[in-house]
Amino acid sequence: MNRVTRLAILAYALAVVVIVADQALKYWILDVYRLPERLSDLAALGADRPSIPVVGPFHLSLVTNKGVSFGFMNVEAGWTRWVLTVFSLGVAAALAVWAWRVEKLTLALSVGLIMGGAVGNAIDRIRLGAVTDFLDFSSLHFPWVFNIADSAITVGAVLLIWDLFLAPRKRAAH
Repeated sequence: MNRVTRLAILAYALAVVVIVADQALKYWILDVYRLPERLSDLAALGADRPSIPVVGPFHLSLVTNKGVSFGFMNVEAGWTRWVLTVFSLGVAAALAVWAWRVEKLTLALSVGLIMGGAVGNAIDRIRLGAVTDFLDFSSLHFPWVFNIADSAITVGAVLLIWDLFLAPRKRAAH
């Protein structure tokens, strides 16, 4: 059996960091800071789309997403929660296997970020029934509210695309 490489360990460690950071921040937002209560107080005062300014264009809003990225497949059917959970965990498992064979730093970072983000959002679906999103930069004309797991998946996907299709390749010696 192959031994685990340093790049695989890096990918797994990065995935764990993403999961812990994502879940810790969601716990703080929901249970310590109590964002839902604060936003309902603003809504009671007549705010259209209640959000709390943090700094500059960054606000805290609360969106629960029962679908996938950017609300796609955001349907009320209970089965979608479990199908998306199984899909997310399946993607994470496939990436965990791929991590054993990764030979480039960019791919290890990509795999770790996507793996961690997929598991972070799967935990939300299992625990809360939907993914919790709260990072809001809509004043910059970015209409989506997202979370750390979503950010990790996005950055990981960009790194993966860059590495697979755009990165310069070394020429093989003849």
